[in-house]
Amino acid sequence: MDFMIRAATPEDCKDISRMIMELAVYENMPDQVKISHEGYTVIGYALFFYTYSTWKGRSVYMEDLYVMPEFRGEFPGKGVGTALMSKVAQVGKEQQCVRLQFSVLNWNTPSLDFYKAKGAQDLTDSEGWHVLRFDGEALDKLAQMAPKN
Repeated sequence: MDFMIRAATPEDCKDISRMIMELAVYENMPDQVKISHEGYTVIGYALFFYTYSTWKGRSVYMEDLYVMPEFRGEFPGKGVGTALMSKVAQVGKEQQCVRLQFSVLNWNTPSLDFYKAKGAQDLTDSEGWHVLRFDGEALDKLAQMAPKN
């Protein structure tokens, strides 16, 4: 199977929206998705942005890596998921990023195995990091604690 890795365009929004919902269904959280579109031709996507580590410098954070189920494992080690993640790494390196970081749900062993097979370190095991979040009412309460200037 031939495929192409490229930056998304506005025309891809419907396909990306559909895959976001497919990913949410896979992660047992479809009720969390608040966007929608119909139709598709794109079979995978990687969503990433830049962050900064006070110890290491510029980093890239991969929020999502998704490949439609029927296109997973087509070419072990050389498939769409590997190509997408490799492209994110390449773009990050071009932007002087020192690391690629992302989160994986603890029950998602197929993805954990995929990432570890590529050389990813599980920081939960090796360094004991926990991913924490404020949202909704907790975010509102935290924001209200900010000093008034």
